[in-house]
Order: sequence, then C-alpha cells, then structure tokens
Amino acid sequence: MELKTHIIQEADKLFELYGFKSVTMDDIAKHLGISKKTIYQNFNDKNELVKLLIKDRLANLKCINAERSEKAQNAVEEIYLSIQEIKKSVKNLNHKLFFELQKYHPQAWQLLNEYKQKSIYADIVSNLNRGLAEGLYRPELNVEVIAQVRMNQINMIFNRSEQILESNLNLSQVLQEISLHFLYGVCNEKGHKLIQQLNAQIEEQ
Repeated sequence: MELKTHIIQEADKLFELYGFKSVTMDDIAKHLGISKKTIYQNFNDKNELVKLLIKDRLANLKCINAERSEKAQNAVEEIYLSIQEIKKSVKNLNHKLFFELQKYHPQAWQLLNEYKQKSIYADIVSNLNRGLAEGLYRPELNVEVIAQVRMNQINMIFNRSEQILESNLNLSQVLQEISLHFLYGVCNEKGHKLIQQLNAQIEEQ
C-alpha cells in the first residue's frame, strides 16, 4: 500500500475516535510510528490531509451508491438498501465530525457540500425516474420538486445532527423514519404493496 494512502487511512481512524480538532499531526505520526517529517513530505498540512481524506471517502461512497443501484431489483428496494447502509454508517459515527469539518476545514466541507448537491441530487433524480418507469411511483410526480424536497431532508439531518441527539432521539431511527415517510409519499398503490413486502422481510431477519 502506498504510504500516502496508509497515512490517510490511519488518520481517518483517529479522526473518527477523537474528532478533527483534537488530532494533531504529531498524534498521527505517533500512531503510525513514523516521523512528523515523513508526514509533511506527503502533505503540506493537516488541511490538505483532511481534504484528501474526504475526497477519498466521497469517491468510495459514489462507487457504493452505483453498486447499490445495480444490485437493487427496483427503485423501492434501492431506497431500502440505502436505509440499511445509512443505519450501519451512523451507528458508530462521531457526530461532532460534521461541525468540526465545517468550522476547521472549510475546503473539505466544500467538497462534501458539492457532493451532496451534485452526486446525491443526481442519485435522487435517477431513483425517481426509475420508480416512475417501473410503475412504482405516482405518475404525476414533479421529479425536480420532489428531488429538492428529499435534498432538504438530507441537509436537515446533516446540519442538525447535534440537536437531534440532544433531543434524545436515535439518529439512525430518524433517518429511517424520514426515508420511509418520503417513500410512502412518492409510491403508488403498487409501490406501497412492495414496501409492505420489504418490511415483512426485514422483520423476519
């Protein structure tokens, strides 16, 4: 494995545990058992390291989303698979990461925002068009409007995760409920029956 990639992966583990603010380049060097000079030979500063880390994560996420779309037998199942993936990722998420990324690493935060506005929005539109083509979503849907509604839901969760947790709500459960609410809203009767079937399958697991 390339040293630069190894540093990013190990730094990511520290950031997950302690947050972006607390972890220093010294901490990363000690964790890896290498000199700080070696780290600076690969990265100009911590900002660049974090930016490349986020860029790598987003590229990986884009691949996962594409694989999920291919794996899903229909648009409704695609949403369900997305819910399951989100629940797993949120379970061990350090929720202060979003706040610290925005405050201390604005360039990396901008990459995340661009990904949401372009890639996630495109995935939502693709799913809506797929559901319409499969006869599972209501034919009168305005794809552009509904896609923006879904984006607003996602942004709300990103921007208010701390408040959600302070309200003693389970973030994973909030994500699931909002996603199911959205899905019930866009589905027609055929889609609703499929939702019930998928719910039954999950309960049996």
